[in-house]
Amino acid sequence: MTSSFRTLALTTALGAALSATAFADDHTEAFEVTGSDGVTLNAEPLESFENPWAMTFLPDGHALVTEQGGLGDIIIHPDFAENSQVFLSYVARDPQNDELSGAVVERAELVETDTGFELAERTIIWEQSPMMRGNGHYSHRLAVAPDGNLIITSGDRQHFTPAQNMSMSLGKTIRITTDGEPLEDNPFYGEGGVADTIWSLGHRNMLGIDFDAQGRMWVQEMGPRHGDELNLVHRAENYGYPVVSEGDHYNGTEIPDHADIPIYSAPIVSWVPAISPAGLIVYNGELFADWTGDIFIGGLSSQALVRVEITDETNERGRSSTTGEEAGRYEWEERIREVEEGPDGAIYVLEDEEGGRLIRLTPAG
Repeated sequence: MTSSFRTLALTTALGAALSATAFADDHTEAFEVTGSDGVTLNAEPLESFENPWAMTFLPDGHALVTEQGGLGDIIIHPDFAENSQVFLSYVARDPQNDELSGAVVERAELVETDTGFELAERTIIWEQSPMMRGNGHYSHRLAVAPDGNLIITSGDRQHFTPAQNMSMSLGKTIRITTDGEPLEDNPFYGEGGVADTIWSLGHRNMLGIDFDAQGRMWVQEMGPRHGDELNLVHRAENYGYPVVSEGDHYNGTEIPDHADIPIYSAPIVSWVPAISPAGLIVYNGELFADWTGDIFIGGLSSQALVRVEITDETNERGRSSTTGEEAGRYEWEERIREVEEGPDGAIYVLEDEEGGRLIRLTPAG
């Protein structure tokens, strides 16, 4: 089957682009990619964008794509069929000091018009705190947990120590209701302020999040100089940054490994050299039957889609453990910014930077 995507305008008033796309008949030139595991995939370009960053599918088959310039992630509300609501993240500037910025999350209604789509009833439900100087490590990836609540990844903003500071939301995963309220069963609820919303801490720059069939949260994050991580995130756990890391500082200063200070939770998989992870899915489809439960991560500097196999084991004493290892790497000399599973079971990736294409991956043959 050959297909392309039809781009429809979506008004955001954020100075950044958000496109809604739908399949339309057209002829595109597909190519094949053979991975390090020997598996060959058919790669079908569908559309190109200006600096795409994230995407999500709607129940009717449309896909929403955010493009850089301030916009970050976008996902649909768990009750989208009834309320047409989406959540999107973006970068906001302090109105009193333009040098300060932070991520915000907004809930809005997606409204179809004669010319495309627009956002209505927009409400900010979360703000990264505090706003900081610099323009890096916002993270601001979004996911709806199996219990229907909202998870936000909040990066350390390249300021290191806030990841261990419970009065700041930086370097944390955040758990709130879809209205933006803290939950009473959050691990630090009752301490007041942003601590009421924190689920885990000690993170750096988390650019991918998803849940597996068991309801477990998986997050990948960029390490400093190498040491990228895939973490299985548990309630109240501290993942150690910047005290420990599998990488080192860019100036060459060494950082202790997790094994050196084992009080911190270690990653399931780490990468040295770096892959520069961006985007993450736990594959649940049937099109790639042998890959159900595997994790796919986009790679920027590695210019690859990376597949990770997860293994759960129970020893003779009844103690369970989870391990993972890279099982395949699929490369076509493009930086991969985003990964999503489509309603058809295909894997969709967004290439990074200007002219980045949306690619549909299916089994070859």
